[in-house]
Amino acid sequence: MSARPFLPYGRQTIEDDDVQAVADALRGDFLTTGPTVAAFEAAVAQKVGAAHAVAASNGTATLHLAMMALGVGEGNVCIVPSVTFLATANCARYVGAEVVFADVDPDSGLMTPDTLAEALKRAEGRRVKAVLPVHLRGDVVDLPGLKALADEAGAVLVDDAPHALGSTAVFGNQASTVGDCRWSAMASFSFHPVKTIATGEGGMLTTNDGALAGRLRALRSHGMSRPAGADPWIYEMAEPGFNYRLPDINCALGLSQLAKLDRFAERRRTLAARYKALLPPLAPVVRLASSPGHSKPVLHLLTVLIDFATAGVTRAEVVARLAEQGIGSQVHYIPVHNQPYYRQRYGALDLPGAQAWYDRCLTLPLFPGMADADVDRVVEALKAALD
Repeated sequence: MSARPFLPYGRQTIEDDDVQAVADALRGDFLTTGPTVAAFEAAVAQKVGAAHAVAASNGTATLHLAMMALGVGEGNVCIVPSVTFLATANCARYVGAEVVFADVDPDSGLMTPDTLAEALKRAEGRRVKAVLPVHLRGDVVDLPGLKALADEAGAVLVDDAPHALGSTAVFGNQASTVGDCRWSAMASFSFHPVKTIATGEGGMLTTNDGALAGRLRALRSHGMSRPAGADPWIYEMAEPGFNYRLPDINCALGLSQLAKLDRFAERRRTLAARYKALLPPLAPVVRLASSPGHSKPVLHLLTVLIDFATAGVTRAEVVARLAEQGIGSQVHYIPVHNQPYYRQRYGALDLPGAQAWYDRCLTLPLFPGMADADVDRVVEALKAALD
């Protein structure tokens, strides 16, 4: 076992001012449903260029709220890429909708217009209500291309963007920031500790639709609203919602972290560039996941694609050998269509792009607290693990 510090694939960067921000919130008048929540929402909306932002308890909650706010339900279909975390698909099932899994590009892991078009054909004339592309690793999907297909199908586009806070893209001559909702009805973010900024747990939806934002706010707090001009104790519930509120304590940490987003983003880009410079000698056995030309990512995940058969070693062996050298790694993701629940519900699916991605992918350490020398260490450890 290496005597050097263990490098996980991702971790939060918490500094003294973050701790002070949380301490100040703890000493304040509000631990939840207070002014820090609105301040954090306003700061996120301004940062990504959206009109509204609505905080929630975690990224999964934001997706559930999005489906409820759009009126997705039984008899509807949602299309999601198979290479994603479980929550992207599960949010449709929470509201009774069915899932059609789209294949992905085998080298980027992203849903593309071609894979969406194929999934729409498999929807077999059913009512497709929402399409949820994922900005995997922080790379930006082809939003205009996907939106055109979603519009043609009468569906709403919702960015699943937990990996992509700070990522930008250029489509033709139009620059866009993930979360500005230029091409989508809503975008969903997560602030889990391994994400670009952390609130412990937490999530945010951005939108340019004021009515949609109001509906999201009601649904995250039991479906309650206060009628204009009513007595201050009066509240009404037009429909049941959930307790998906994000406390002021978490939002205080989020505000402190958001102020560092540009610094974190620059560090992630510098580390990713170092990986890009050091990995070519391991080709063709190892190469970085591909990035679309329009995408200007702040990478949340540094994923390589490994030809394990050519290397003569299994992924499990590589993971174990890296761990022996103090290097953490992870797999993002097991294709969701292969999960037992979805196999039982929809049967076996042949999605060759998703399978090819899964067969080769491995996520290596990437987080702002890493030193340049840590990247060198990871690449040398990977070379040794591949023998």
